[in-house]
Amino acid sequence: MSDKSTATIARLSTVDGAFHQHLDALLDWEGVSDKAVQARVEEILADVKRRGDSAVVEATNRFDRLSVESMEQLRLSPEQLKKAFDGLSAEQRNALSAAAERIRRYHERQKPSSWQYEEADGTVLGQKVTPLDRAGIYVPGGKAAYPSSVLMNAIPAHVAGVREIVMVVPTPDGVLNDLVLAAAHLAGVDYVFTIGGAQAVAALAYGTESVPRVDKIVGPGNIYVATAKRAVFGQVGIDMIAGPSEIMVVSDGQTDPDWLAMDLFSQAEHDEDAQAIFVSWYADHLDAVEASVERLLPTLEREDIARASLQRRGALILCQDQAEAIELINRIAPEHLELSVEAPGDWLDDVRHAGAIFMGRHTSEALGDYCAGPNHVLPTSGTARFSSPLGVYDFQKRSSIIHCSPDGASELGKIASVLARGESLTAHARSAEYRIND
Repeated sequence: MSDKSTATIARLSTVDGAFHQHLDALLDWEGVSDKAVQARVEEILADVKRRGDSAVVEATNRFDRLSVESMEQLRLSPEQLKKAFDGLSAEQRNALSAAAERIRRYHERQKPSSWQYEEADGTVLGQKVTPLDRAGIYVPGGKAAYPSSVLMNAIPAHVAGVREIVMVVPTPDGVLNDLVLAAAHLAGVDYVFTIGGAQAVAALAYGTESVPRVDKIVGPGNIYVATAKRAVFGQVGIDMIAGPSEIMVVSDGQTDPDWLAMDLFSQAEHDEDAQAIFVSWYADHLDAVEASVERLLPTLEREDIARASLQRRGALILCQDQAEAIELINRIAPEHLELSVEAPGDWLDDVRHAGAIFMGRHTSEALGDYCAGPNHVLPTSGTARFSSPLGVYDFQKRSSIIHCSPDGASELGKIASVLARGESLTAHARSAEYRIND
């Protein structure tokens, strides 16, 4: 790395000869590559597929340190969810409700429509949009609880028209989080099971005596969850393989360094593998942000986690100008991108790869996590190059509509016949030729 660094966060410069090598190492992440993890996950998946509820109960007792005897003890009733919501403080209920309404309003605008058009000969072509019958939502538990994830996953499913939503959330040592349960009530989740890990993914993918089989599994989790989701893809749909949380902050030197340091911490505090990268073309600004990082880090409640994250995967990068900053954005394809600059709208056309773009000095990434409205389930680890945020479209599928008139079938049959015979598929050709009316 560059010759200027601290024990907390690396300093890089794009003019250093080894910069791209260092950047590649910094970005390198593969969350499901451990062969031992894959073997354990495959064993759990096979066991749940074979033995259903019994396997889920045994795995949950083992991994979450519980002593339950049946799946009935791992299912929460609608009354329990409502009781959790009613038991919140007025401030918490109002905040959760306000966030839910904003998320719902944003996602309502995403709803695609079915459509058709008629050709001159009477042939009708179109597209039919249909919601999934049942969606499974994985909500992380354990180290942290995320009621916001419940809203971000369940509300788009509801807006899409999904008939049933099944939620799984691990509760290590039997500890329930009332905010998570309240969010499930508010979002209209139909089933809630207090299970997690690969066994929960297996239960959703294959179905058990108690857990309904779903059509798609969404939501983030640990390495076992990510590995299990990849393994069951094909049996069910999945949203993405989520890696650690990321933020990239770009500043033109005019934003308060304390604000920027705290924005970096907002992701670094998630876990030790989270990534926070700051970019500017002003060296003195990097110095100021670095000083803010050092001064404010000890004030965090999760200082140890944030410090480990910054030391392992964080960086302050000095680039040459705005154009090079944009090159870095598109090279990194960050999950969260903060454009803390004077005219962020001028950057948009050039930013090709980012999960969510936070525009201007006053738009902190944290607002997007909770209540701005757009979804906070975003592509990580550079997958914003080809993936999008979770949305209504993830809970719907499209069917093509083809309705040929006699004249239309005749004309299309002539084309199909030529192409089918060119592929030596004569049954195809003859099927089309039967309907030619010349």
